[in-house]
Amino acid sequence: MDSKKNNKPLKGVVCDVVNCVYHDGDCSCTAKQIEVGPMQAVSCTDTVCATFKPLPESYINRSN
Repeated sequence: MDSKKNNKPLKGVVCDVVNCVYHDGDCSCTAKQIEVGPMQAVSCTDTVCATFKPLPESYINRSN
């Protein structure tokens, strides 16, 4: 899945992953859509956000 960034956060989606390119700095996701998997998950601990894209290392180092 190739998500693009939205100007506005996805309503009702809370995200604490501050090193994701879609994190808006306020616990919200700005991806146009998200994908959560894998299909065979049986509990929340089995799931992952397949939309996650890490921030470039240079950006992370600059913001500290």
